[in-house]
Amino acid sequence: MTLSIAHSDLAPRVYGPYSQAIVADSVVYAAGQLPLDPATMELVPGGITEQAAQVLVNLQAVLLGAGTDLDRVVKTTLFLVDLADFDALNRVYARVFGDHKPARTTVQVAALPRGARVEIDAIAVKSPSWPALQSMPPREEY
Repeated sequence: MTLSIAHSDLAPRVYGPYSQAIVADSVVYAAGQLPLDPATMELVPGGITEQAAQVLVNLQAVLLGAGTDLDRVVKTTLFLVDLADFDALNRVYARVFGDHKPARTTVQVAALPRGARVEIDAIAVKSPSWPALQSMPPREEY
């Protein structure tokens, strides 16, 4: 098995002994993303809708850095501080993933780093012909 670290400058920096993503052969394991603005490393303003959108933008950046994309995600785990945010999160998630519906687990947690309301990690399949990218294609507003 070949292991490599994937990184994107377009996603928030990591603070701690972990990587943004690890690629094991053709599988990408992306670390949980928080709703941090990569430029300021601060939580984005707003509520769950804005935070969920930023988390998915950050996850997209990490996946692109690993040579894959949201449409190749096979599993996500969503961590919510309050399950009352579930419907709002689902609306953003559905807009982003569209017809692609990866397997998913959603859990409520007592707290998340930096006071975030949501965190999402993912497992994706790497595209063998797609090199790691350091720029994101334009995406519709979430």
